[in-house]
Amino acid sequence: MIVRILLFLLLLSSLFVFLEWGKGNQMYLYQIEGEILNKLFSNPKSVLHPFIILPLIGQFLLLFALLSNTNYKKIIISGIVCIGILVFFILVVGILSNNIKISLSTLPFLVLSILIFLNLRKNNISITK
Repeated sequence: MIVRILLFLLLLSSLFVFLEWGKGNQMYLYQIEGEILNKLFSNPKSVLHPFIILPLIGQFLLLFALLSNTNYKKIIISGIVCIGILVFFILVVGILSNNIKISLSTLPFLVLSILIFLNLRKNNISITK
């Protein structure tokens, strides 16, 4: 049960990663994903990039693991890694640009990911227990 709660919180935290670029350009990841999903149906070629596709796949994997009643430890880990690649690069950008808002927005995802990994490893349980 604890892993299910952590997965839900992890999905939420991945949506609230903050991005800021140029002068006055700022968005949360959920806003960017909304635009990407709109473009996916109108112009699919414009969204074919690893930093776009991998996090979306990761979120779908985590959502699938959250809603299923079976042990999908590999799917959980794959989903975290797919999203984590983007979140880690956003953290690096925040650190290099001395932007505390960007850096801090990635911490909930990173901390929850570590907690999920530790919980899965420690208890070696399925997400339905």
